Amino acid sequence: CDKPSSITDENVYRGNWATKSEYMLSMIGYAVGLGNVWRFPYLAYKNGGGAFLIPYLLMLAVAGLPMFFMECSLGQFCSQGPINVWMAVPIMQGVGVTMVLVSTMVAVYYNVIVGYSIYYMFASFSSPLPWSTCSEKNCSTTLMGMSTHHFRLSYHIKPVLLPSEQYWDNVALWRTAGLDETGEVVWHLALCLLLAWLLTGAALFKGIKSSGKVVYFTATFPYVVLSILLVRGVTLDGARDGIEYYIGSQSNLTKLTEAEVWKDAATQIFYSLSVAWGGLTALSSYNKFHNNCYKDSIIICVTNCGTSIFAGFAIFSILGHMAYMYGKPVSEVVQSDFALAFVAYPEALSKLPVSPLWSVLFFFMLLTLGLDSQFASIETITTSLQDSFPKVLKSRRTLLTVIICIVLFLLGLPCVTQTGIYWVKLIDHFCAGWMILITAVLELTGIIYIYGGSQFIKDIEMMIGTKSSLFWLWWKACWYFISPIVLAVILAWSLFTLTPPTYGSMVYPEWGVSLGWCITAFCLIWIPVFAVLKVVKAEGSLWQRLKMACLSANTWGPYLECHRGDRYKKQQSSDMDMRITLNVYSISCDPTPI
Repeated sequence: CDKPSSITDENVYRGNWATKSEYMLSMIGYAVGLGNVWRFPYLAYKNGGGAFLIPYLLMLAVAGLPMFFMECSLGQFCSQGPINVWMAVPIMQGVGVTMVLVSTMVAVYYNVIVGYSIYYMFASFSSPLPWSTCSEKNCSTTLMGMSTHHFRLSYHIKPVLLPSEQYWDNVALWRTAGLDETGEVVWHLALCLLLAWLLTGAALFKGIKSSGKVVYFTATFPYVVLSILLVRGVTLDGARDGIEYYIGSQSNLTKLTEAEVWKDAATQIFYSLSVAWGGLTALSSYNKFHNNCYKDSIIICVTNCGTSIFAGFAIFSILGHMAYMYGKPVSEVVQSDFALAFVAYPEALSKLPVSPLWSVLFFFMLLTLGLDSQFASIETITTSLQDSFPKVLKSRRTLLTVIICIVLFLLGLPCVTQTGIYWVKLIDHFCAGWMILITAVLELTGIIYIYGGSQFIKDIEMMIGTKSSLFWLWWKACWYFISPIVLAVILAWSLFTLTPPTYGSMVYPEWGVSLGWCITAFCLIWIPVFAVLKVVKAEGSLWQRLKMACLSANTWGPYLECHRGDRYKKQQSSDMDMRITLNVYSISCDPTPI
């Protein structure tokens, strides 16, 4: 589109990424998060080692990548966030609202985990490391007498704890015995949480124009640290045993007959790629219209999955050394989630020479991994609000970001009390699991079966150029049949096997579980609410109202008039106030002042 040479953005109203690399690094930073480091390696080990790569890569091909490509294409095509993209299918707009609410809930506790990383990073600036020796009774520096399954997915209280476990429970968390014992605010964690939000707000005060610069460091530094830890790890005694357990000769192909393995592969793909959270649509909405979103999707997805596999080698090589030091099998030191990041790995690092150095690097890596994902979550919220209320919020980006960070910080304060870890686990259990599969299934249904798969493909070709029918064969097969079936089966299995949340031996009280279901209901209720509202606002009989609510709004299409082409030329801009607010260049890309 024609524009004055002084204007670098193609879309002068919403703005665009300054460079392609900023977009790619932001997307990689969003997709590559803490789960790549602490969740995937454990799942691979638990589900057959190298055999787990078969369902993992298959789920990437038939579900993860098709959904990733779809969401990136949607956001880029209309230059709108996850709520306004549903101008394509108005009756489904509640799906976008649910995505934003889920991202909001996750952002509340995700920065708490970032705060944990900050605390441990600061604690690592001491020699010896504070969790390298016992500070209280019922603690041992050996694994003698420990339960084989100690502090894994279930946590069994034992008379004897490792120093790192004791430090995590009693020093870092001040953890109480249950959710009913609220206790007091853990002030060192509250200050770390505040610092995490200050870092997030500082990086986002100018939106993508500032966060795009920050990701040059935060998205690349974790690869440097993982490489350093891997090189150090493979030179240690016992490293080979750790890698063998992770993905080597200990692989168990018989695991592939278990349904749980396939469910774990699918949920990990969705969790890792951040599909159906709204962030992919929000970040892609700032792309230029003719950006090759297909090529980008392939690169980002492959990078993300490759990072997960790579991280596993770095993690298990050092866990193998830990097992060697204790004279135990690797299976007795492998742990998952929080236990891997804040118990097992710190314990292993404390046994290395110059242990503070490795510990600082590890937790600084977790900090950068967490911040990258958090940037995108907050960007999802701000983009959705600005798109929904452009006249009010267009020129108030910084103020909006500050308000969001303050509100989410206050909401996160219960997560830094002595019961904080229980709240983190509760929100994660009810917001970051099967509920994402619901939004994914509805998203596929809305775009492919209501809006129309053929129509959607034509939209993509407007951006990346016409492709052969052979090119679209695989994507059609996935969007129309394979992906919906796979996701529906995984969702049904997840609901069938759903269990109440637990944290170790602590069983959540009934009121806690009820509160979790209330959070779930609050996020999902907007799907039927918006559907009913759209039908009520339409005219005619009930059937006519349903049809009208399923038809694309007149405002649907490319954001700029010069991109609308013959297919959308009869449709007008979504908001005439945009022209007034812009006050210099029209939305048609005409450089002549309005």
